[in-house]
Amino acid sequence: MELRPWVVLLALSLLPSLAFAAGKCDRLVITGSPDAPPLLWRDPQDPTHLIGATADVLQHVANDLGLKIDLLYGGKRSVALDEVRSGRMDILADAPLNLGELETLDYIHPALVQTDYLVWTRKDSALAYATAADLNGFKGAVSERARLSRDFETFASQKLTLQRLPTLTSAFQKLLLGEVDYVLAGRYSGMAMAQTLSMSNDLVARDMPIDQPGLYLAISHNSACNDPWLRGQLAKKMTELPGSGVADAALQRNLERWKAQLQQPVGTPTK
Repeated sequence: MELRPWVVLLALSLLPSLAFAAGKCDRLVITGSPDAPPLLWRDPQDPTHLIGATADVLQHVANDLGLKIDLLYGGKRSVALDEVRSGRMDILADAPLNLGELETLDYIHPALVQTDYLVWTRKDSALAYATAADLNGFKGAVSERARLSRDFETFASQKLTLQRLPTLTSAFQKLLLGEVDYVLAGRYSGMAMAQTLSMSNDLVARDMPIDQPGLYLAISHNSACNDPWLRGQLAKKMTELPGSGVADAALQRNLERWKAQLQQPVGTPTK
């Protein structure tokens, strides 16, 4: 039987869109912050790769979509962003929403991660905290690696006395010594650090988050993988994630993984 041309065209149009996507892009190269545990950090066994809860969730998403991904170290955060802007890497896994980047990046909504930043104090602290304004007049500290929202950064620069320190470790140490009144730290990263430093009995996290920045997948305009199919599928997966339990399980697993890593004997630091 001879097939009419329109029948052939119709059949081709019904082929899975994944086949078309795979023909254009067979591998996604993803990078992100190399210093944001338990979400992302460099693999001590293979420092060219990133591990963490975000990496595990993205691998789960990629498996569902039939895609291959590599979570690679792209340098410190500013360098990793440049790698994605240029198209040398396809996706930034933990991009804060920045309107100025819309000329170079497509943000996938909703956010992959919503991070709770909490106010940590000594247990004997008299600081009464209910809103950010309650911190006015007190001395605080935060790690330079913290990814706070732009609105909160503006508020903090105008209203708060907030010292930037190289690491969360140094911030918690200052808090314990009474050199600052509070520290801003992520719910899970703060918990793991307090336990690792044996400070859990001395520090407490206030329940009400002071900031909840969203971290998004951001695809480079210069990526060969950036097409409507991929953006649509990723947006669908980001919408499904909160109810799936995948992200929560990955977070708990990597929290324990990072704590175990911190408790290992210190070797030569990776640069």
